Amino acid sequence: MKPYATWKYVVLVLAIVFGALYAAPNLYGDDPSVQISQENGEPLPEGFGERVQAVLNAEQLVPLASGIEDRHWVVRFADTGAQLKAADALKRELGRGYVVALHLASKTPAWLRAIGARPMNLGLDLRGGVHFLLEVDVDDVRTRAIERIVNEVPALLRKEGIRYTGRRVLAEAAQLDFPDQERLEAAHRAIAEAFREYDLITPPDAPLSLQVRLSEAEAKRIVDFAVQQNLQTLRNRVNQLGVAEPVVQRQGANRIVVQLPGVQDTTRVKDLLGATATLEYRAVAEEDPYAAASTGIVPPGTELFYTRGDRRPVLLKREVIAGGDNLVDAAATVDENGGPAVSVTLDGAGAKRMFAFTEKNVGKPMAVLFKEREVVTNYNAKGEPIREHRQVEEVISIATIRGVFGKRFQTTGLTSKEAHDLALLLKAGALAAPVEIVEERTVGPSLGADNIQQGFSAAVLGLALVVIFMAVYYRVFGLFAIAALLLNLILLVAILSVMQATLTMPGIVGIVLHMGIAVDANVLIYERIREELRAGTKPHAAIEAGYDRAFLTIADANITGLIATIVLFALGEGPIKGFAITLAIGIITSQFTAIVGSRALAQLIFAKRPLKDVPVW
Repeated sequence: MKPYATWKYVVLVLAIVFGALYAAPNLYGDDPSVQISQENGEPLPEGFGERVQAVLNAEQLVPLASGIEDRHWVVRFADTGAQLKAADALKRELGRGYVVALHLASKTPAWLRAIGARPMNLGLDLRGGVHFLLEVDVDDVRTRAIERIVNEVPALLRKEGIRYTGRRVLAEAAQLDFPDQERLEAAHRAIAEAFREYDLITPPDAPLSLQVRLSEAEAKRIVDFAVQQNLQTLRNRVNQLGVAEPVVQRQGANRIVVQLPGVQDTTRVKDLLGATATLEYRAVAEEDPYAAASTGIVPPGTELFYTRGDRRPVLLKREVIAGGDNLVDAAATVDENGGPAVSVTLDGAGAKRMFAFTEKNVGKPMAVLFKEREVVTNYNAKGEPIREHRQVEEVISIATIRGVFGKRFQTTGLTSKEAHDLALLLKAGALAAPVEIVEERTVGPSLGADNIQQGFSAAVLGLALVVIFMAVYYRVFGLFAIAALLLNLILLVAILSVMQATLTMPGIVGIVLHMGIAVDANVLIYERIREELRAGTKPHAAIEAGYDRAFLTIADANITGLIATIVLFALGEGPIKGFAITLAIGIITSQFTAIVGSRALAQLIFAKRPLKDVPVW
């Protein structure tokens, strides 16, 4: 047999070392733990560990470990009973300002963590966690579209010099009244040319009125766009939470499914998912706000709001200089006086409008309007929950424009918690429409443990059957195939761990299926060796021919399988993607282990030995 290249042995040894190191963290498991952090995201104060230990001592709880891990204080316990008791005590004693969450902390040794070795993330069906079903308020989307018509169309008519005598907001349209037919027709032409997405109707009972409403296609488009934007925003918000490999996907016309593996405390998650807080920067009107507040008569082109805290009336112009949809980045920071602030960065359109406004209004006031839609749950006489929506609109800051600015600036007037939460929401993006949690389910870790045990049993059984078949049918070469299969599994787990992929039941199914098909390459090689022997080829030459000539057949068979997994990944969602990723990585690693790994063993054992026959029968 021809000498086997030394570099191939080196690559094989490196692959074995890599696989062993980065697959090892999955053997250590997790500790039930309690994770503590400050609500405002700031570092924990000095001496915090002593405070935590005092609480644990009072409850006669002995943790396995307690200390800072990844900027959180993590207290580890031996069982979930102590974990739950500690969480309740810490919530009660620490009070507001701290987030106390149940957590599963990996037991991976520090030396493995130092080289970046971490276990795979487990999905909702294995680790446990929470499942939310959110419903997008499409009525709110349509209402805001009508409000946009009410603002845009009159502005167009004023620009074109077309006078109208009144306007009204109807359920599905905005209605404008005109003094004569000539102006109505002129308005019809101007609106039809500027806004092709609107339908224009003259009511039979009001011949000098024009109703402007959304076309059916446009109404469907804005609802679909709102759901898709909410989908992306919720993904961003969940990523900000630091939950590994969450599932956020659309379900039906106006619903979104959110699954968060490993999350056991849902209060913080629900607050963040449903929050619709955003900012609007507006000019302060010159009219008297107190007169408007006392009489209820608001000057045209303005809106009446109140300041936070002292509830002073403020008149703001309707035109929004920049809003939540113009924000590209936000971060909690401090102002020049050391107070909480949010550093804001605008996109190109928002920066252009802000620059143009500040350039013309130096020395004049500009207000920051804080908007938040809350869901308040009350209970009726039967104890049934009744959810009500409440809109909060407060002026948090009125500042005099001291200079010209556009893209970057600061917003003040917030508390530390509000600055932190608002920066998080703005960075993740504002929801295009409010969402309501219509279903919430918690999957306990015990169910996940059952799934893991069943999946592990299936994998062991599948591996055992493959081992028995290969050892009996191919003898020594069957043992080579078994060694290659074991290395393949180790490499597969190591790569999934490095990628921090999420293992779910479909992923386990992919691993079990892969074990059955991973030996296909070895079967093709060994059958080729048999053919060569039948043709009278000498044993050493038959072995070389088996590996050399089966390569193209193996590559062809696996390329088609890889294409199928790519299609599954591209078109699938959630568990389907997990199945596709597991299978695709397995196909690639099996090529390496079957061709390089088993051939290296064959070379080591048979290359320098005289052979009368090849033990593949």
